[in-house]
Amino acid sequence: MAGVAPYGSWRSPIAPADVARGGRRLGGATIAADGAVWWAEGRPAEGGRSALMRRPAGGEAEEVTPAGANVRTRAHEYGGAAWKLLGSELVVYVDFADQRVYRLELGGQPVAITPEPDRPAGLRYADFDLTPDGKTLFCVREVHDDGPEAENQLVALPLDGSRAPEVVAAGRDFYSYPRVSPDGLWLAFTCWDHPNMPWDGTELWVTPARDPGAARPLAGGAREAVFAPAWDSQDRLRFVSDRDGWWNLYRTVADLGAPDAGEDLPGVEQLTAERADLGHPQWLFGGQTHVELADGTLVVVRTEAATERLAALERGGGALRDLGLPFTSFGFPAITARGGKVAFAAASPAREAEVVVLDVASGEVEAVRSSSAVAVDGALVSEPRAIEFPTADGDTSHAFYYPPANPEFTGLADERPPLIVVSHGGPTSHDAPALDREFLFWTSRGFGVVDVNYRGSSGFGRAYRDKLRGAWGVVDTEDCVAAARFLAETGEVDGARLAIRGGSAGGYATLCALVFHDEFAAGASYYGVADAEALARDTHKFESRYLDGLIGPYPERADLYRERSPIHFAERLSAPVILFQGLEDEIVPPNQAETMVAAMAANGIPHAYLAFAGEQHGFRKSETEIRCLEAELYFYGRILGFEPADELQPVAIDS
Repeated sequence: MAGVAPYGSWRSPIAPADVARGGRRLGGATIAADGAVWWAEGRPAEGGRSALMRRPAGGEAEEVTPAGANVRTRAHEYGGAAWKLLGSELVVYVDFADQRVYRLELGGQPVAITPEPDRPAGLRYADFDLTPDGKTLFCVREVHDDGPEAENQLVALPLDGSRAPEVVAAGRDFYSYPRVSPDGLWLAFTCWDHPNMPWDGTELWVTPARDPGAARPLAGGAREAVFAPAWDSQDRLRFVSDRDGWWNLYRTVADLGAPDAGEDLPGVEQLTAERADLGHPQWLFGGQTHVELADGTLVVVRTEAATERLAALERGGGALRDLGLPFTSFGFPAITARGGKVAFAAASPAREAEVVVLDVASGEVEAVRSSSAVAVDGALVSEPRAIEFPTADGDTSHAFYYPPANPEFTGLADERPPLIVVSHGGPTSHDAPALDREFLFWTSRGFGVVDVNYRGSSGFGRAYRDKLRGAWGVVDTEDCVAAARFLAETGEVDGARLAIRGGSAGGYATLCALVFHDEFAAGASYYGVADAEALARDTHKFESRYLDGLIGPYPERADLYRERSPIHFAERLSAPVILFQGLEDEIVPPNQAETMVAAMAANGIPHAYLAFAGEQHGFRKSETEIRCLEAELYFYGRILGFEPADELQPVAIDS
């Protein structure tokens, strides 16, 4: 029989260490010709390093990279596509320590195939593709020197490392997706320029692979976002575009022919007309939401209202067919195919992320690796519910609500649970429904959690995504407030005990909600933006003009930046805040949090501040994650008026 205890004070078997150490970060699953499955595995318990893993057919999982290797690129700072499987026993990867490219044969030692840069990590590589003859790699290179900003290029480098990389495309602000046609004749790539982000407007170009230079545009533009080009088995180029308002599939009507023929490029046909997104914001390199099977069937990740599903498009065309899998969240969706099988990492509301191989014809699903060695007790799983709710300007916003769930406890009869509003990062991204140990950490202690996909989130079409243009800090914050108010008014949560938390852009929404609104009793900001103007002046190249679209051109609209910066209005803040910051963060530098802390101290606002050496933008070390969860729970207990069941190290709350 369940015991009765105040919400927030329930004793939970999900400890902070279970959240931090139980969460291997899985991605990039690939099937080799010999049937082995390869993937990348981030390990918080090992300082957040990423290892390459392999499970041979019928065998056990093993690490391929040597001890201490960290497979991660810093290109665009966010990275992605830091490795590429080139054969059953051959892989290339970028090591985080020096950002050089290494060739590794199974059972051997890695060999650097790019030169050592003049300055540490001054040359960063990502997003590899191999020519059909197996001799040359095309990839993105980011050059950090004494210039005002990094230079991005496409380069070709010999697989044997016998000569320096050769620049094949330069002059645009950003490049991605260098992809060689199966006949080896053409190289496709995407590119874009400031102030666009890749989900605003990108261009798809093609150039002769053996003599790059005579590049020609094929699709895209300043207001069309092209994503994930890929060649099919007939040398046609397939890609995702949002030209009709949704990310749908397109393909050239024929192969491109010989580069020296002097003919026009073939036209493009639309393969799907979904009112759903078959692409995602290109925050990381290498995302792939569509693959071709041996029989010509296309398998795609389809996102509708932020829920991700796997679907198939038969070779003859027609409507997409849902494959009936339980998964609703795919890791930066990246799927690969070999023969009739598809490999990916995915999660569902009832299952943690796992590496999976699907035989599409039979429907057989093989679980290769789970993100955790010990499964969560199903009785502790909080089943998310999609909610729609009214927000400002007569508009509608979306979220997933996770109610309290613990079979050992119920709340007091006259009490409703406290609510934590989660504002995702990006801000141009979305959260899909999935089993998340961090959410269960809260729901198993008696909190409700609402995960808000505010206006501006992806997964709802371009029109919804564009609602954030010029309105960052306003509509996202309004939607977080509206979600909390909606659940309080429907009686599901305690309207007097509302908290808000988020990281990066979600931390900005947290601080804006606490400064410019009065609904919340507490907040937690993880490496959040406090000064939009400072961010516009001091951040990395990839996002250095992002705020032009989110707020307005800078410095012309410096007034807007100031109006939307919580740092300038700390005197309005009455709710206590706890801030967490990595001291090596180059995206939102530590001075943002430090300036906010100084302002709160000067104005007598209760606050706590925890800074972590060796952490960047997005914490990776298990010890950091453990300390953050414990500190946040302690903070909420003090502020919201409950006694946590956990034994917690106290946090100094100033003022």
